[in-house]
Amino acid sequence: MEQRVKYTGKDYLNKVLGGTATGIVIGLIANAILGSIFKALIPYGSIFVLLATVASTMQFITPAIIGVLVALQFKMNGMESVIIGAATFLGSGAYKVTETGIQLVGIGDLINVMLVSAIAVFVTRSMQGRLGSLTLILMPIIVGVGVGTIGLLMLPYVGMVTSLVGQLINSFTTLQPLLMAVLISVAFSILIISPISTVAIGIAIGVSGLGAGAAAVGVTACTAILVIGSIRVNQTGTTLAILLGAMKMMIPNLIKYPKIMIPVTLNAIVSGIGVYVLTIQGIPQTAGFGIVGLVGPIQAFNMGTSLLSVVIAYFVIPFGAGYIIDMVCSKFLHIYDDEIFKFIPVSK
Repeated sequence: MEQRVKYTGKDYLNKVLGGTATGIVIGLIANAILGSIFKALIPYGSIFVLLATVASTMQFITPAIIGVLVALQFKMNGMESVIIGAATFLGSGAYKVTETGIQLVGIGDLINVMLVSAIAVFVTRSMQGRLGSLTLILMPIIVGVGVGTIGLLMLPYVGMVTSLVGQLINSFTTLQPLLMAVLISVAFSILIISPISTVAIGIAIGVSGLGAGAAAVGVTACTAILVIGSIRVNQTGTTLAILLGAMKMMIPNLIKYPKIMIPVTLNAIVSGIGVYVLTIQGIPQTAGFGIVGLVGPIQAFNMGTSLLSVVIAYFVIPFGAGYIIDMVCSKFLHIYDDEIFKFIPVSK
């Protein structure tokens, strides 16, 4: 019998992060690029309704995509990869059961998605070569249904992490407006490059007004730093994906190079001050988007902020300050080098 490759805990972490980063891009990028465009074109033809629906629906299968890509990291075969993808989706929290059936509600809890995919891989590897002719029958039951159920049982407890983060951020709203704007901007700039959903946090804590504006601009501050750094070391497609909303593809970089948060945090502080000075506002539903689909800027404009102020807050300050901060940190202070922005792909 061929000897199996042994993986350490670090191997599992790196491979799960790699699969998750690429899976997020694949699952979310279509809607990030096309969603707002198709919705704006709906009055010009019913075909755009269908296109908008398909583009937005694709994001709901993100957990399954992540599961498959994580499985491929461990060199699983086609059947095993699909079953692991199914288990990851089933335990993700991306759907809920209603009286009328199953309702898709989002991309699930990313922390739970990663945990379930890791468990599914571990169980699958444990079963390899032991089920014989019953593999096709038992593997979907043991891994798909079994691990998927474990994921759902874990979900409420894993969700407590998101809830605690939300409560912490919500406490910022009781502070002085300038300090609140800066702290929320920093918090969301960090969350957008973590497994925690900024959109879910924004809606869960009900952040609104100046706080929601600070959250959206904070996400943009992180985007700006990642784009500025990515231009130097990544292919154009990778940089474009980050600009269009795939910041979470850089989660492995955060784990491997924690220093990446230094320029992100500094840029979020400067951008948060801009939010306060220019009175940038928003609502819970737009707090976690940043400039993706221009959701944040459009909402700020609709709430009475001048177009010039919106452009300055969402584009001039984050990208202008981001360029200066990155140059000072990397070229003058030598805190980090360009390698921290090099995208870590799904297969190595």
